[in-house]
Amino acid sequence: MPEIKCPKCQNVFTVNESDYELIASQIRTTEFQKELKEKEIQLVKEKNNEIALLEAKLKNEKEKALFDVLQEMERLKAKTSSFEQEKALALSQALSIQKDEITLKEQEILKLKSALSEANKDALIKEKSLKENFEIQLRAKEETISFYKDLKTKMSTKMVGETLEQHCEIEFNKLRATAFPNAYFEKDNDAKTGSKGDYIFKEATAEGVEFISIMFEMKNEMDTTATKHKNEDFFKELDKDRNEKGCEYAVLVSLLESENELYNTGIVDVSHKYQKMYVIRPQFFIPIISLLRNAALNSVEYKRQVIEFKNQNIDISHFEEDINEFKEKFSRNYQLASDKFKKAIDEIDKTIDHLQKTKEALLSSENNLRLANNRAQDLTVKRLTRNNPTMKQKFEELKS
Repeated sequence: MPEIKCPKCQNVFTVNESDYELIASQIRTTEFQKELKEKEIQLVKEKNNEIALLEAKLKNEKEKALFDVLQEMERLKAKTSSFEQEKALALSQALSIQKDEITLKEQEILKLKSALSEANKDALIKEKSLKENFEIQLRAKEETISFYKDLKTKMSTKMVGETLEQHCEIEFNKLRATAFPNAYFEKDNDAKTGSKGDYIFKEATAEGVEFISIMFEMKNEMDTTATKHKNEDFFKELDKDRNEKGCEYAVLVSLLESENELYNTGIVDVSHKYQKMYVIRPQFFIPIISLLRNAALNSVEYKRQVIEFKNQNIDISHFEEDINEFKEKFSRNYQLASDKFKKAIDEIDKTIDHLQKTKEALLSSENNLRLANNRAQDLTVKRLTRNNPTMKQKFEELKS
């Protein structure tokens, strides 16, 4: 039979099989209940610890999320504040630039208007001067035509030509002492080559350098003459006389073709037919001498060099052509300068119109700035985070 020793009294006693099983069962039940209780306590403790850890973790995560949201809000607030400052600064700068540009454009417009006003004044003065000169020349032409028409009815054919020559000679002698003191102006009496012109004009420097020479031919006829001549009928003979006498220019002073407007407008250049040849009415006799003489003065130095080069046996066959080219270019440049003056006035008008349009465009930009300002005023945190799912979720969590 099984023996059992009492743990307290140390007595040993025997029990039967059935009692032993009952006591063992009771012991196992008690131990199991105790162990179960301890296990339960341990599980509750572990559960409480896990709950505490979860609560602490959740609290930390919530605090971190709140901190992140607050940081993001502060960042957005700072960004919004910075944007507002930048917007205000940009608006201020834009308005300042706009004001400065408008002021600058207005100053430019005033300057251009002033320049245009001065140009208009100069143009009016020149126009008035040209008009007065034209009227004087027109009156002189009309008086000359009237005078010669009257003379034609009273003179023979020979006297008509002689009177025109005398008129030109008298007109020259009136100015010889003041305008042409060193000039040579005499009738061409040398007929050794078979023909001669009417008058030869020459002038040289104090050193003896000849810089201008003109062969003149005077032509007129009675209105009753059966066969009417044309100016062109005398070009070839005049060119021949000019070349034989070594003159640089040839001028036909003519009253022929009195109704031809080409010859009535002023000095007519016929160099396309004969080099350096002109046709004029008597009233342009002195003016053409002055024009050709003044133009030739520019070539005095060149001609002096030509003489020196010739003395040194240097080939200068093309030098005269260069001088002529210089004269032609000078005349052409004068015409171009006159045309550019007119174009410059037109460009000033266009520039003023362009600046006025620019001013209007700058003024209209104020409306665009106002719209930009309105859009900036409508800017909110919600708009800034519209396309940011993370921030949107954070705000929803805060609301909940």
